[in-house]
Amino acid sequence: MTRPRMMLLGAAVLATVAIVVAWLVIDRTDDDPISGPAAQLAEEVPLADGSTTEPDEDWVTRTAADRQIPVRAMQAYARTEISQREEQPECRLRWNTLAGVGSVESAHGTLGGAGLDAAGVPSKRIIGPPLNGKDGTRAIKATRESTALHGDETWDRAVGPFQFLTTSWDQYGADADGDGEANPHDIDDAALGAANHLCAHERDLSGDGWVKAVFAYNNSMAYVDKVRSIADSYAK
Repeated sequence: MTRPRMMLLGAAVLATVAIVVAWLVIDRTDDDPISGPAAQLAEEVPLADGSTTEPDEDWVTRTAADRQIPVRAMQAYARTEISQREEQPECRLRWNTLAGVGSVESAHGTLGGAGLDAAGVPSKRIIGPPLNGKDGTRAIKATRESTALHGDETWDRAVGPFQFLTTSWDQYGADADGDGEANPHDIDDAALGAANHLCAHERDLSGDGWVKAVFAYNNSMAYVDKVRSIADSYAK
């Protein structure tokens, strides 16, 4: 994902550090010399009886409770894994990697006291800070399209549970729930968009491709380590 580079912000904004690192980075490709261990693979999401697209509801509820993940977010992660098993099986994406990214980016769509409604949309929009060239950010002017997503007519901002910039959403965004709109504020769509991003360049997330994928999502090894730690904890 093409994102501006960043420096860690000061103590005054540490309360939002969970998603700040995703706002201010530049995309990398598999040509970068990035390496390290992959996150552990969680158990594969089981299908509901008679379904080829829906996860087992009891499994979702139980797993969400065990990992302290909102059930609605867990549904999105599980459905995305199932979708990717069909569309990009070589990627070997598991739900715990998505959950690791979703945790760091927006506390699973609940950052700032938000809550996910039945459609998977936060009760209040999760909007990143203005990319105005201050605090180590690169200045990125808003466009009519980006303003429609975040409301800032001057500067671009990252949006939604997976903190997409408009240019990145244009490349990886998806309509996961079939409502006719690819919406980065919808955790179903955003999770599938994140999966598309992570699985780009024919990466295999069960091996060396995992670090490259997460690093491409956010150009920070500290971010990679944070996501790995959370994803590993979910896999246990």
